[in-house]
Amino acid sequence: MSIFLLVMFFLLVFIGVPIAISLGLSVVATIVLFTEVPISIVIQSMYSSMNSFIMVAVPLFILAGIIMDEGGIAERIFDFAKSVVGWITGGLGHVNIFASLIFAGMAGSSVADIASTGRITINAMKRDNYPLEYAASLTLITSMLATIIPPSILMIVAASTAGVSISAALIGGLVPGVIIAVIFMIYNYFYSKKHGLGTHQKFEWKNVSKEFIRAFPALLAPVILIGGILSGYFTPTEAAAIAVLYTLLVSIFVYKGLPLRKLPDIFHRTVNLTGTILFIAVAAMPAGWVFEYDGLPTRLAAFISGISESSLVIMLLLFVFLIVVGMFMDATAAIFILVPILMPTVAVAEIDPVFFVIFMVISLSIGLITPPIGVCLYAACNITGLKLEELSKASLPWLGITFATLILFIFFPELIITPLSWLGF
Repeated sequence: MSIFLLVMFFLLVFIGVPIAISLGLSVVATIVLFTEVPISIVIQSMYSSMNSFIMVAVPLFILAGIIMDEGGIAERIFDFAKSVVGWITGGLGHVNIFASLIFAGMAGSSVADIASTGRITINAMKRDNYPLEYAASLTLITSMLATIIPPSILMIVAASTAGVSISAALIGGLVPGVIIAVIFMIYNYFYSKKHGLGTHQKFEWKNVSKEFIRAFPALLAPVILIGGILSGYFTPTEAAAIAVLYTLLVSIFVYKGLPLRKLPDIFHRTVNLTGTILFIAVAAMPAGWVFEYDGLPTRLAAFISGISESSLVIMLLLFVFLIVVGMFMDATAAIFILVPILMPTVAVAEIDPVFFVIFMVISLSIGLITPPIGVCLYAACNITGLKLEELSKASLPWLGITFATLILFIFFPELIITPLSWLGF
């Protein structure tokens, strides 16, 4: 059953059928051909998947990200980041990374990051004589941070599907996100120094103070969101609602960058993007039921455990598997399909489930920046005019760094788990 469902799904996707429809048709065909279960089970599963308070966070964070994009918040973040790290060798490269790190704590979406701060940083780096390929590849790779740093939409979806603490998974993304960003900055420093990239600017506390004051309303957003979740004052879903209200007020009344006439278009864009994500979620729920009915998770767990009893070896195998899947499947769909299949394997291998959820999201997010379906890759090509193969080639060093960092997390999961234990998760 499971093999038939997966083969049919990939065939439909290959011929151009939308992911959610491919998944839904595959589920219905599998149930009709292989079981005597009434087809109404599909409808019940679809309804139950959306009857969830947690899933309300998804459209809300998408709405908050679009408001930030339209409301002038990205420009303030860029100017502040430039005042803080722009004086270091490789200045605007560091600004690119630092700005993405801040924006990631507000938007929760890699696509939103590259469409807002990405456009600003690429143009600024071009004016400062950075090669377009280097500026675009750096912007592309840093957009991935928005999928790791809270409030990551993918992290919410993965934690909810896996049945682990959403707050723990969100906060757990902070450490790997910061570590990856720091490693990017180290590489950017030495690369820029070697090739003489960027112009030197003087560090001035006066400028930092000025830009901090201008950006303070924007910078307060991630503090409120992360602080509220950490303190338990509000849930991730409530945090999403607060993010929408806060960014809307700041964009309209503080920065005055969002005319009220734009709101209908913003809501329309939110509905379109939300519909795409949640339609996949709706179709994936009965697929998970089919896998459970067929016993696929148990068999896969037994198969992988038969290869090795070492959690380290199993994680390395899963790492390669997730990277390949992320390259050829939408990350949201992959989470809904793979989590029910892989979690029993994770339990048998005695791998911390929160660590695995975080690691899975990071691994799958690489697919956002790689061909053939990387949505951020295509967005960057659209912004810069670069060809797909040009940008993909320029991104290889950054991908190598990212792979090496993920392997570091496999060998030292304490880097993620220990800070969570300090915070009581």
